[in-house]
Amino acid sequence: MQSALHGMIQKGIRYAQEPERVQIAALEVAVRGDNREHVVRLSDGRLRCDCDHYHHERLCAHVLTVERLFRAHLPANTAPYPGPEPVSS
Repeated sequence: MQSALHGMIQKGIRYAQEPERVQIAALEVAVRGDNREHVVRLSDGRLRCDCDHYHHERLCAHVLTVERLFRAHLPANTAPYPGPEPVSS
């Protein structure tokens, strides 16, 4: 039993050293801003925030913080470009 645990620990260490093995599919992060805490969520491949700035611009410091912290593990293009939400056809 102890040797199996040792093997799992070693494998976990190896996997952690190879960030390309991990991709985050769902995430909810609380970011403490200057005025209050905001929630950033990853859903449908996009980071979204509950703050007013994100609501108007589709980008904010909270989203950029999460993108920067988890960049190696997030799908490409998770932080949206600022501007209006694109209209889906």
